Amino acid sequence: LSQLPGWSLRADGSIVIATGNDDALGLYRCTPYNSYGTAGESRPTRVLLKDPPAFTVRPKEEYFQEVGRELVIPCAAHGDPPPTITWVKVGSVGKSSAQVDENSSLVLHPLIKEQHGVWECTATNQVASVTTATSVHVLGTSPHAVTNVSVLPLLLAANISWEPGFDGGYFQRFSVWYTPLVRHPPRAHHDWVSLSVPAGAQHLLVENLQPDTSYQFSVLAQNKLGSGPFSQIVTSVPRGFPVTTVPPEPPAMTVHVFLSPPRALTANETVRGVLLRWDPPARASVALSGYALELRQDKGGWEVLERSIPGTDTQVLVPGLIKDAFYEFRLVAFAGSYISDPSNTVNVSTAGMEVYPSRTQLPELLPQPVLAGVIGGICFLSVAVIFSTMAACIMNRRRAARLRKRRQDPPLVFSP
Repeated sequence: LSQLPGWSLRADGSIVIATGNDDALGLYRCTPYNSYGTAGESRPTRVLLKDPPAFTVRPKEEYFQEVGRELVIPCAAHGDPPPTITWVKVGSVGKSSAQVDENSSLVLHPLIKEQHGVWECTATNQVASVTTATSVHVLGTSPHAVTNVSVLPLLLAANISWEPGFDGGYFQRFSVWYTPLVRHPPRAHHDWVSLSVPAGAQHLLVENLQPDTSYQFSVLAQNKLGSGPFSQIVTSVPRGFPVTTVPPEPPAMTVHVFLSPPRALTANETVRGVLLRWDPPARASVALSGYALELRQDKGGWEVLERSIPGTDTQVLVPGLIKDAFYEFRLVAFAGSYISDPSNTVNVSTAGMEVYPSRTQLPELLPQPVLAGVIGGICFLSVAVIFSTMAACIMNRRRAARLRKRRQDPPLVFSP
């Protein structure tokens, strides 16, 4: 064994082969012995080398397709023995309606809303199993349910927050529904109260609640095609005033700074790039300083694209996007050191678009320094023309005066 690199013998008699190669192929027999001899060899065992599965075709990280259409996602692998390809939707319960063709590709036809999510392709043989994943986004549907709903109990109030689900390809809005839980309701059922959430917000403060009373909360998402399912119901009890024989003093006046996010962010393709428009925040208790535009490409990390958009502007032009890419944009407002929550997110696909200059510009005719230079040049040219005209007039007058003087002088007469 010392002549074979990576081979070693354990104390229990096992052979360890660190790296399998052609040297390891063949028949092996084990012979135990001690000072009295041996009882003979073991039965032979054969060592074969097999290849684990390896993907030859991997699916893309994300796929976007309209509901009702066909979506084919490729996946292929090789190995020894040849692996078996299986597809499964992460988090699904029971059998899915997906089909696999003869090339091991996932076929979703017709594409339905329930097939939105993460799909895994697994290649398996006798040696090992390998898995790769892809995300399927079904466009043209009602929103998906929000997740991670949490309730923070406050004094006679509750702060509700959540994480939005997929919007179905359209702008979505949210509403918070709540109802008290009473032991003996006056009617056979209790009514739910709904509160609209400002566009782009992912939390809402529900006020004027009864102290020490249990409330149920749920969040509903809606877009232009309809409503999604209600979120999970969360129960919470708002806090009341401490029990005391002395009436509580009114709370001290506190200045609360509130800055809602920009509203109704939209994107439109123009000949110069992608033009983003929005509405100012609906509520702001302090003067608005400006906006910052954030971007992320192909579901990567968010980056600040422009951080000095004036607070009086409601649109910005974004050129310089890469062709055949998927972008997401969102906007935040800031006032001094206060920053709002992000606005709604707009999706922009540059498939088939032209490439524009790479510098983001506000939609103005000219930047202010260039405009000031142009105005200064025009003023200088105007002054030069005026001075030239005045000098020409003066020269003409002097020339006319000399001509008149010559005509008035008597002629000179010479006598012989």
